[in-house]
Amino acid sequence: MNDLAHTRRQFLARNAMGIGSLALAWLLQREKLLGTPKDIPRAQRRFDLKPKQPHFAPRAKAMISLFMHGGPSHMDLTDPKPELQRCDGMDYTGNVQYSFANEASRKLFGSPWQFKKHGQCGMDFSELLPHTAKIADDLCLIRSMHTGHNGHEVSIRYINAGIPGITGRPSLGAWLTYGLGSENDELPAYMVLKDPGGKPVDGNHNWSNGWLPSLYQGTVLRAKEPRIFNLDAPGHLLGAPQENFLQFLSDLNAHQTEVLPGEDALESRIASFELAARMQTAAKEALDISGESETTRKLYGIDQNETKEYGTRCLIARRLVERGVRFVQLFLNGQPWDNHENIHASLPSICRRTDQPAAALVTDLKQRGLLDSTVVHWGGEIGRLPVVQSRSKPGRDHNGQGFSTWIAGGGFKPGTIYGETDEVGHRAAVDKVTANDYQATLLHQFGLDHTQLTYHHGGQPQKLTNDRPARVVKEILE
Repeated sequence: MNDLAHTRRQFLARNAMGIGSLALAWLLQREKLLGTPKDIPRAQRRFDLKPKQPHFAPRAKAMISLFMHGGPSHMDLTDPKPELQRCDGMDYTGNVQYSFANEASRKLFGSPWQFKKHGQCGMDFSELLPHTAKIADDLCLIRSMHTGHNGHEVSIRYINAGIPGITGRPSLGAWLTYGLGSENDELPAYMVLKDPGGKPVDGNHNWSNGWLPSLYQGTVLRAKEPRIFNLDAPGHLLGAPQENFLQFLSDLNAHQTEVLPGEDALESRIASFELAARMQTAAKEALDISGESETTRKLYGIDQNETKEYGTRCLIARRLVERGVRFVQLFLNGQPWDNHENIHASLPSICRRTDQPAAALVTDLKQRGLLDSTVVHWGGEIGRLPVVQSRSKPGRDHNGQGFSTWIAGGGFKPGTIYGETDEVGHRAAVDKVTANDYQATLLHQFGLDHTQLTYHHGGQPQKLTNDRPARVVKEILE
């Protein structure tokens, strides 16, 4: 028996690498990660999160996207329409672009909320956004966003992945991290802060890597503590045992990449494992807000029940970009801005939850000297119609023809209002900004030419804007 055991030990010692290779090859084959066709020479590929040189000098280094799923009602928040107010209750004589809900009436619906001008720039905000109004001089407000589609998913995919309605494409965050990497090798370059109520509409497509290597997919944090499971090793593995195990695994992986050169999925998986090991200390520190001052916590509304949860996530987003994370997304459960009915109650409710934390994020970044290099985006995939939706309690239907979004920092021109919708807020009437224009402009601020940021897939170079008409909107840049 002892001889048999001794023989087994010798076999394992002499063939550990071979067994590891066989097992890993079998696993990769099962997961269909082997045999990926190559479109460009291996020498030109680099799939890691190390910082990469942009095409030209960038203004921005990081981005936080506060995505407002459902379509905030611009004529009730950011785009006052005196003519809509004057014609409240009258029939709209134009051609209404109905959404798939097909419940919009022809009765014009003036905003129930008052607007005022704010800041030295005189930017208009309704009474529902009192905190955002205070940072008016820091914002670039685009009032002429346009997708041309009135559905949620089709417009989300257009804004987030470059083509209306198409699934399976990389998200904006994946493209940015593929193009630029991360400035912190102990945290993921792309992180997603999910809502405690669940996923947003269109789910995982919002942070997908598509056909880019999996290393560039968004890392989703839990909505409550612990935000990342299993950061601590079991007690019996702490210290030297874990270090020895990780070194042994590293040696196996290094050998495997020699056996199977050019396997991008394998290299991405190995890089992800290595990052996970380095995150054990860095992630816990980045996600722990207990050391933040009382002043900072009050700024974000963490001392109030209504704003505590979203304020905490906004504060964590600041801490992440402060530590070199490239792209952070905050999502809301479902689509709370989708105010088809009872807009008198539902719109104030979501504004109360998000207004103070969003404004605090911009203020805090500015106070810390981070706003110049960090883009903060606030906006949804569509807007709302100027007519009333005929349900028991009035609301507004979908409108992808013209709506608002704001951007702060990262070299975007502060205190600027760009574009217009028509006299009742239905369509982008002046200086239309498409989703591809928005993407081209964002990439430009990161030092990336949207026509040159490519990945070979399916035998051809793929781009975020995918050769669709797109322009850098230089009028909104400093």
